[in-house]
Amino acid sequence: MGEPAKKPATYEDLYTLPENVTGEIVDGELFATPRPSSWHTHAASVLGIEVGPAYHLGRGGPGGWVILHETEILLGENLLVPDLAGWKRERFPGAPKENWISVSPDWVCEVLSPRTARLDKVRKMPVYARHAVPHLWLVDPAARTLDVFTLFDGKWLLGASFAEDDTVRAEPFAEIAFDLKNLWLDEAAP
Repeated sequence: MGEPAKKPATYEDLYTLPENVTGEIVDGELFATPRPSSWHTHAASVLGIEVGPAYHLGRGGPGGWVILHETEILLGENLLVPDLAGWKRERFPGAPKENWISVSPDWVCEVLSPRTARLDKVRKMPVYARHAVPHLWLVDPAARTLDVFTLFDGKWLLGASFAEDDTVRAEPFAEIAFDLKNLWLDEAAP
Protein backbone atom coordinates (compact mmCIF):
# COMPACT_ATOMS: atom_id res chain seq x y z
CA MET A 1 0.00 0.00 0.00
CA GLY A 2 1.31 3.48 -0.91
CA GLU A 3 1.94 6.38 1.41
CA PRO A 4 -0.92 8.77 2.07
CA ALA A 5 -1.06 11.79 -0.19
CA LYS A 6 0.92 14.68 1.21
CA LYS A 7 -0.89 17.97 1.66
CA PRO A 8 0.71 20.72 -0.48
CA ALA A 9 2.69 23.27 1.51
CA THR A 10 1.16 26.69 2.08
CA TYR A 11 2.54 30.10 2.95
CA GLU A 12 1.46 29.54 6.56
CA ASP A 13 3.91 26.59 6.72
CA LEU A 14 6.76 29.10 6.37
CA TYR A 15 5.89 30.47 9.83
CA THR A 16 6.78 27.11 11.38
CA LEU A 17 10.38 27.27 10.13
CA PRO A 18 13.26 28.43 12.33
CA GLU A 19 14.41 32.02 11.78
CA ASN A 20 17.84 30.95 10.50
CA VAL A 21 16.51 29.31 7.31
CA THR A 22 15.00 30.43 4.03
CA GLY A 23 11.72 28.73 3.16
CA GLU A 24 10.50 28.14 -0.39
CA ILE A 25 7.58 26.22 -1.84
CA VAL A 26 8.28 24.44 -5.12
CA ASP A 27 5.58 22.33 -6.77
CA GLY A 28 3.76 22.02 -3.44
CA GLU A 29 6.83 20.92 -1.46
CA LEU A 30 8.35 23.00 1.33
CA PHE A 31 12.12 23.47 1.23
CA ALA A 32 14.09 24.98 4.09
CA THR A 33 17.71 25.90 3.49
CA PRO A 34 20.20 27.41 5.94
CA ARG A 35 21.14 31.05 5.53
CA PRO A 36 23.82 31.37 2.83
CA SER A 37 27.55 31.24 3.53
CA SER A 38 29.84 34.24 3.24
CA TRP A 39 31.05 32.96 -0.16
CA HIS A 40 27.45 32.87 -1.37
CA THR A 41 26.36 36.25 0.02
CA HIS A 42 29.53 37.92 -1.22
CA ALA A 43 28.89 36.73 -4.79
CA ALA A 44 25.24 37.85 -4.69
CA SER A 45 26.03 41.18 -3.05
CA VAL A 46 28.83 42.08 -5.45
CA LEU A 47 26.75 41.08 -8.45
CA GLY A 48 24.03 43.42 -7.18
CA ILE A 49 26.64 46.15 -6.79
CA GLU A 50 27.90 45.56 -10.34
CA VAL A 51 24.47 45.55 -12.00
CA GLY A 52 22.43 47.76 -9.67
CA PRO A 53 23.91 51.22 -10.25
CA ALA A 54 23.63 51.03 -14.05
CA TYR A 55 20.23 49.35 -14.24
CA HIS A 56 18.39 50.04 -10.99
CA LEU A 57 19.69 53.57 -10.51
CA GLY A 58 20.64 54.55 -14.06
CA ARG A 59 24.21 55.51 -13.05
CA GLY A 60 26.52 54.76 -15.96
CA GLY A 61 23.86 52.67 -17.66
CA PRO A 62 20.35 52.72 -19.07
CA GLY A 63 18.38 52.39 -15.82
CA GLY A 64 14.79 51.24 -16.08
CA TRP A 65 15.02 48.22 -13.77
CA VAL A 66 14.08 47.28 -10.20
CA ILE A 67 16.60 44.79 -8.80
CA LEU A 68 15.98 43.14 -5.42
CA HIS A 69 17.92 40.72 -3.19
CA GLU A 70 16.21 37.62 -1.78
CA THR A 71 12.65 38.78 -2.32
CA GLU A 72 9.72 36.38 -2.22
CA ILE A 73 8.18 35.75 -5.63
CA LEU A 74 4.85 33.95 -5.95
CA LEU A 75 4.60 32.14 -9.30
CA GLY A 76 1.33 30.22 -9.34
CA GLU A 77 1.50 28.00 -6.24
CA ASN A 78 5.29 28.32 -6.05
CA LEU A 79 6.94 30.70 -3.62
CA LEU A 80 10.57 31.19 -4.66
CA VAL A 81 13.32 33.31 -3.15
CA PRO A 82 16.04 33.88 -5.76
CA ASP A 83 19.29 35.49 -4.66
CA LEU A 84 18.63 38.37 -7.06
CA ALA A 85 15.64 39.24 -9.22
CA GLY A 86 15.03 42.08 -11.61
CA TRP A 87 11.99 43.56 -13.30
CA LYS A 88 11.87 46.14 -16.05
CA ARG A 89 10.45 49.14 -14.23
CA GLU A 90 7.27 49.25 -16.34
CA ARG A 91 6.47 45.64 -15.31
CA PHE A 92 7.25 46.05 -11.61
CA PRO A 93 4.00 45.97 -9.63
CA GLY A 94 5.10 48.50 -7.02
CA ALA A 95 4.97 47.86 -3.30
CA PRO A 96 2.75 44.81 -2.82
CA LYS A 97 0.35 44.57 0.11
CA GLU A 98 1.59 41.00 0.72
CA ASN A 99 5.17 40.01 1.45
CA TRP A 100 5.62 38.54 -2.04
CA ILE A 101 5.63 39.83 -5.60
CA SER A 102 3.38 37.90 -7.96
CA VAL A 103 4.71 39.22 -11.29
CA SER A 104 7.33 37.07 -13.02
CA PRO A 105 10.73 38.78 -13.02
CA ASP A 106 12.55 39.62 -16.24
CA TRP A 107 15.77 38.20 -14.76
CA VAL A 108 16.71 35.96 -11.87
CA CYS A 109 20.07 34.96 -10.51
CA GLU A 110 20.64 31.96 -8.30
CA VAL A 111 23.96 31.61 -6.50
CA LEU A 112 24.66 27.92 -6.16
CA SER A 113 25.95 26.24 -3.04
CA PRO A 114 26.35 22.54 -2.25
CA ARG A 115 23.06 22.63 -0.32
CA THR A 116 21.03 24.58 -2.91
CA ALA A 117 22.43 23.60 -6.33
CA ARG A 118 20.05 20.70 -6.90
CA LEU A 119 17.02 22.73 -5.79
CA ASP A 120 18.04 25.72 -7.90
CA LYS A 121 18.85 23.75 -11.06
CA VAL A 122 16.44 20.81 -11.00
CA ARG A 123 13.38 22.19 -9.25
CA LYS A 124 13.39 25.99 -9.56
CA MET A 125 14.68 26.46 -13.13
CA PRO A 126 11.64 24.63 -14.61
CA VAL A 127 9.30 26.82 -12.52
CA TYR A 128 11.00 29.97 -13.84
CA ALA A 129 10.61 28.60 -17.39
CA ARG A 130 6.91 27.76 -16.89
CA HIS A 131 6.34 31.32 -15.72
CA ALA A 132 8.19 32.86 -18.68
CA VAL A 133 11.15 34.44 -16.87
CA PRO A 134 13.24 35.40 -19.93
CA HIS A 135 16.73 35.50 -18.36
CA LEU A 136 18.38 33.36 -15.68
CA TRP A 137 21.95 33.42 -14.38
CA LEU A 138 23.58 30.72 -12.27
CA VAL A 139 26.64 31.77 -10.28
CA ASP A 140 28.78 29.01 -8.77
CA PRO A 141 31.33 30.44 -6.30
CA ALA A 142 33.00 27.01 -5.77
CA ALA A 143 33.57 26.50 -9.51
CA ARG A 144 34.01 30.26 -10.08
CA THR A 145 31.58 30.27 -12.98
CA LEU A 146 28.62 32.20 -14.30
CA ASP A 147 26.20 30.55 -16.73
CA VAL A 148 23.81 32.81 -18.64
CA PHE A 149 20.53 31.28 -19.84
CA THR A 150 17.81 32.69 -22.08
CA LEU A 151 14.32 31.23 -22.34
CA PHE A 152 13.47 30.10 -25.88
CA ASP A 153 10.28 28.19 -26.67
CA GLY A 154 9.82 27.36 -22.99
CA LYS A 155 13.32 25.86 -22.68
CA TRP A 156 16.51 27.24 -21.19
CA LEU A 157 19.29 27.83 -23.70
CA LEU A 158 22.81 28.37 -22.43
CA GLY A 159 23.93 31.58 -24.10
CA ALA A 160 27.30 32.07 -22.44
CA SER A 161 29.54 30.72 -19.71
CA PHE A 162 32.18 32.73 -17.90
CA ALA A 163 34.87 31.57 -15.47
CA GLU A 164 37.49 32.79 -12.99
CA ASP A 165 38.46 36.35 -14.00
CA ASP A 166 36.60 36.70 -17.31
CA THR A 167 35.07 40.03 -18.21
CA VAL A 168 31.30 39.59 -18.28
CA ARG A 169 29.02 41.33 -20.74
CA ALA A 170 25.74 39.39 -20.92
CA GLU A 171 22.01 39.74 -21.51
CA PRO A 172 19.94 41.31 -20.17
CA PHE A 173 22.68 43.64 -18.90
CA ALA A 174 24.93 43.73 -21.96
CA GLU A 175 25.43 47.50 -21.85
CA ILE A 176 27.91 47.12 -18.98
CA ALA A 177 30.90 44.89 -18.33
CA PHE A 178 32.33 43.68 -15.03
CA ASP A 179 35.14 41.38 -13.91
CA LEU A 180 33.81 38.06 -12.69
CA LYS A 181 36.70 37.76 -10.20
CA ASN A 182 35.02 40.48 -8.12
CA LEU A 183 32.38 37.90 -7.10
CA TRP A 184 34.89 35.54 -5.46
CA LEU A 185 35.40 36.23 -1.78
CA ASP A 186 39.12 35.47 -1.62
CA GLU A 187 39.69 37.93 -4.48
CA ALA A 188 38.07 40.67 -2.39
CA ALA A 189 40.98 41.04 0.02
CA PRO A 190 43.37 43.90 -0.81
